[in-house]
Amino acid sequence: MSFDSAARDFLRDHGADSIEHPGGTLNAHLCRVEQRLADLGAGPDLQLAGLTHAVYGTDGFPRGLLHWSDRDSLRSVVGTAAETLVYLYGACDRDRTWLSLTDTTTVYDRFIGQPWRLDASQLVAFVDLSIVNELDVIEQNPAMLTDHGTYFNELFTRWAPVGSPSVIAEARRVLAAAR
Repeated sequence: MSFDSAARDFLRDHGADSIEHPGGTLNAHLCRVEQRLADLGAGPDLQLAGLTHAVYGTDGFPRGLLHWSDRDSLRSVVGTAAETLVYLYGACDRDRTWLSLTDTTTVYDRFIGQPWRLDASQLVAFVDLSIVNELDVIEQNPAMLTDHGTYFNELFTRWAPVGSPSVIAEARRVLAAAR
């Protein structure tokens, strides 16, 4: 069984199809994020992280499928690299992290209160995942851009130097189309 199909089974078995999310269910959102990352040239670990990014819940979507302390369960399905990114994404205290991320390269962990310094590849993956997630939410809930468009434009501009060129171009395209 491939990691991808094992991850899809894991999501199904943990109820992702029964949780509402903008654009349908949490599972549908997770699949759209994975597909967009693939379309934008992300590697397998980032695609798997995109598929499972909300397993522990997030600062913007607190309903998780698994408690953050049960990391081995997800790690056995998606591997260490993808699970580490999922943990960082779920643990991220967005208010403390997002606007200063390119300066500090630090994710502030809302679960245990520990700062995590990202290396260059983790930073790119974290930014790409964060942008692609928000783009999907914006497309599924256009009022979000009406309410927070200035913030996302500023945030994605700050992140542009460290994000993948294809993801940054996609962010610009989606934000421009939504205006």
